[in-house]
Amino acid sequence: MAKVLIVEDEKAISDLIMMNLTLVGHECMQAFDGNEAIMALERETPDLILLDIMIPYIDGFTLIQQEIFKKIPVIFVTAKSNTADKVKGLKLGADDYIVKPFETVELLARVEAVFRRVKPSKRIFVIGGTTVINLDEHTAEADGVEITLTNREFELLETLINNRNFALSREKLLDLAWGYDYFGDTRTVDVHITKLRKKLNLEEHIKTIYKYGYRLEM
Repeated sequence: MAKVLIVEDEKAISDLIMMNLTLVGHECMQAFDGNEAIMALERETPDLILLDIMIPYIDGFTLIQQEIFKKIPVIFVTAKSNTADKVKGLKLGADDYIVKPFETVELLARVEAVFRRVKPSKRIFVIGGTTVINLDEHTAEADGVEITLTNREFELLETLINNRNFALSREKLLDLAWGYDYFGDTRTVDVHITKLRKKLNLEEHIKTIYKYGYRLEM
């Protein structure tokens, strides 16, 4: 997937972000202050930087203005929530601005959105060796045969793929896949999951989380 530099002085938060990004296939580097961030960028060039603002030695607002940062997409991940800081961060060149605390699904969605803008690539996923999903072309194939999915089924499948290896509640799947404007209940998720499992041979990959929801294991 992609290489991400996490610049965060709180190790627990940095480790949590790294774990979540690694689960969906990204490679991560860590820096715990401004000086370490510069040294990390002198060694390697990541595809994305997740940058806290309030870090030791050199703060995030100062770092993003340095030449070594200017060719790499940056998402600020910070506790500074006021509008003035958000505007400043975006004006300084950040691609996005996430306020702590945040949900894992939000972080993953924001990261994915930045990659789609700055590093477009074909989003093709192979599950279990025989099921191939092309998110850009909106196609699905199982055992070499193209499978027709409804829009609702494909939207749910895309949500599972984008949050692969994470357990999502039925309510969260309903919201992420179809939005608040969709008038349905959580049983609708169960029905569509059953159809996806059968159509795409995903019985062993879409796991039921008892009394909670589902997880796509890849």
